[in-house]
Formats: sequence, C-alpha cells, structure tokens
Amino acid sequence: MPDSVAVVLFVRRLLAAVLVAMALWLIAAFQLFFNVHFPPAVRTDAVIMLGGASAERLPAAQQLRESLDIPVLVVSHTDTPGNASADALCQENAPRLEGSLLCLSLDEKDTRGEARAIGSLVAAKGWTSITVVTSRYHLARAGVLIGQCTTADIGLVGSTPDFNLKQWVERFAVETGGLLDSALRPECAE
Repeated sequence: MPDSVAVVLFVRRLLAAVLVAMALWLIAAFQLFFNVHFPPAVRTDAVIMLGGASAERLPAAQQLRESLDIPVLVVSHTDTPGNASADALCQENAPRLEGSLLCLSLDEKDTRGEARAIGSLVAAKGWTSITVVTSRYHLARAGVLIGQCTTADIGLVGSTPDFNLKQWVERFAVETGGLLDSALRPECAE
C-alpha cells in the first residue's frame, strides 16, 4: 500500500506542477501577445505593414501614415488569401507606384523573410527610423526579428484582430514558439 500512496502523491504533484506551469505560461503569453503596451507612435521615415491579416493591418498602417504625415507606406505583397487587400492595393497601383507607396515582394513569405527584406530596404533608402504595423500578438516576434536585421529605430504599432478565446490561445502557442525560435536562431546574424 505505501508504494501506491507514493505513486498517487507523485501524480498529484506532477499534475499540480503542470497546471502551475500552464497558468504561468498563460499569464506571460497574455502580457506578451495580448496586453501589449508600446510608446505612442511618432513620425518616422516609413510605416511598414507586415503581410497577412491585411484587412486588419492595412487600415491601421494607412491611418498611421496619414495622421503622422509619414512619407512612405511599405506594404508586404504576398499573393496569399490573408493579404488580399494589401495585394490588391499593390496591383492597383503597380503602374504608377511612386515613392509614397512601396510594395515589398518577398522571396520567403514569413516574418524572417520580411525582416531580411526590411533590413535591405532600410539600408538602401538610408532610413534611420521605421514604424512597423502588425497584429498585436505578432509585435514581440516581429520586433525581435526586424531588430536583428536593421540598426534603424523601430516603432511598433499593433492592430487588434477579432479573435475568440480559442484563436487567442492558439496564437499564444504559435507566437511563444516563434519568439523562442527568433531568440535561439537570430536572423541576419553575421
């Protein structure tokens, strides 16, 4: 009997530890990916909208550009369903693209590819400051990766997706993994 009591106690302690770890992760994920607070946006050389969820991100980027009189709007052009409104903007304006709208075509259609492309664009244009617009859950990872690829000052602005609880928890898991990956495998490292 004593061995079975010890096993039951071990299992209870293990379950308690797992529950505590999950609760701590949820609290940390909530703070990192949902309850995100950054300084107010200021005028920069360009506002850059990251690809995906463009129905939510593009209006935020356009409004920010207009309200702060930022000279250039850079839009990730991905030809993916989640980026339809940004892709349409690029296609509609392709014949007459001027310096105020740049469409960033990517070899790799992910945040790492965007970080490299943004780093190259910032260097080519000589920009010293940029504002990056993406979904609030994505700000931490995007900021880390882009910061690894440019020395420009980076302002971050988050748009808010219309997610239910399940979708938020899924994003918490994806972004936790992505943030760990960006810390363990830096982009643009020499």
